[in-house]
Amino acid sequence: MVRRGVRVLAVVASAALALSACGDDGGSGGGDGTLLFWTIEDVEDRVQAQRDLLARFTEETGIKTELVAVAESQVTTVLTSASSSGELPDVIGALPLPIVNQLRTDELLDTEAAAQVVEALGADTFTEQALTLTSDGDTQLTVPSDGWAQLLFYRKDLFQKAGLEPPTTFDAIQAAATKLDQGDVTGIAASTTPADPFTHQTFEHLALANGCQLIEDDAPALDSPQCVETFKFYGDLIRDHSVAGIQDVDTTRATYFSGKSAMLIWSSFLLDELAGLRNDALPTCQQCKADPAFLAKNTGVVAGLTGPDGSEPTSFGEVVSFAILNEADTDQAKQLVEWLMGDGYTDWLALAPEGKVPVRSGTEQDPEQFATAWRELEAGVDTKAPLSQFYDTETLKVVEESPQTFHRWGFAEGKGELAGAVTGQLVVPKALADLVNGSGSAEDAASSANEEAVTIAEELGS
Repeated sequence: MVRRGVRVLAVVASAALALSACGDDGGSGGGDGTLLFWTIEDVEDRVQAQRDLLARFTEETGIKTELVAVAESQVTTVLTSASSSGELPDVIGALPLPIVNQLRTDELLDTEAAAQVVEALGADTFTEQALTLTSDGDTQLTVPSDGWAQLLFYRKDLFQKAGLEPPTTFDAIQAAATKLDQGDVTGIAASTTPADPFTHQTFEHLALANGCQLIEDDAPALDSPQCVETFKFYGDLIRDHSVAGIQDVDTTRATYFSGKSAMLIWSSFLLDELAGLRNDALPTCQQCKADPAFLAKNTGVVAGLTGPDGSEPTSFGEVVSFAILNEADTDQAKQLVEWLMGDGYTDWLALAPEGKVPVRSGTEQDPEQFATAWRELEAGVDTKAPLSQFYDTETLKVVEESPQTFHRWGFAEGKGELAGAVTGQLVVPKALADLVNGSGSAEDAASSANEEAVTIAEELGS
């Protein structure tokens, strides 16, 4: 899967072991002084960029590395095979939170090494939320490297013409969707398909904003008043002011790109596509024929949203990490991760700037070093250009600062395994189906989702 737009949060085991060796500094890691580095960034051009990055590290330090690309859906299966054969990697890069949680459960993480790297780099140079999400209580599990944000994209030109405020609250979103839903333009495009984690991500973004949590008092709480209100808001919004029929990651993007939606909930991976930098996902609006960047220039973004029961702006985001495994050559592994988060960090972010927002803004000597560099990194697939060429300073600042408002169901409460299972088993998308179709109530949807979450929790013993 090309990891753009939506990352599958569930850990899907696969029988196929698709390892792609991408360096031959000799042998495998651990036994001959060569560090074995697995990466989940397995798209071909990113693999080559990582190969070049590790070659720089070797040139500067003398430490040899071997790069292996592993598909995200196959990580747990491949790890099991590698563990049984004594060939575990020293470091894994770009690990999403659910897999980090799985490695913690399997006791594969060298958490002391991770804490030492964070301390060496300076904990205060990291976004607090990134450290929280990659910790288990006071234990730092991994070293957070970057993240992508779930964003609400909106047509600034249409909002300005209608005299509307930016859609930062449920009330503002509802008001804009109502007023701008006219002619061939719908109020908002958002995922509804019951068979896609993208729908879960979209709902969780709104739920977090409204204080709806997966866990309260150590038990599933998807039937709380805050969650019922979120289900109602989502259902009403989709039924009254969105596109008819099932919507998914591709159709929601296509609707916004055609100029037929005033708002869209999608991830920061949309930024380069919206600017016309990817040939297989180009904007198609009427104005885009003369100016392919028309939508980018006329789009604003909101990260942190606030619902009527929410206490502060909150957003959904994925934080990925460098994990040092407990069988690693610890000193050299720490040196590699520190280098990747320091001298090599800008080039690491450059793998996909639109989806690799820095969670370390700079160093203690230069607190804005990496944030400043990120703004000018070239994004895109078929065409490369800095995002600053298309988006104003305010828009990029929202994206850049989005990790400060990242929250996720369950992880801060030590319930990451339950959160991953609830996402992977599509509990919320399935509960939303009848509500969106107008054949069920918000209370019914919330109750159904919570009953299934309770069952899953009992099966996990959590």
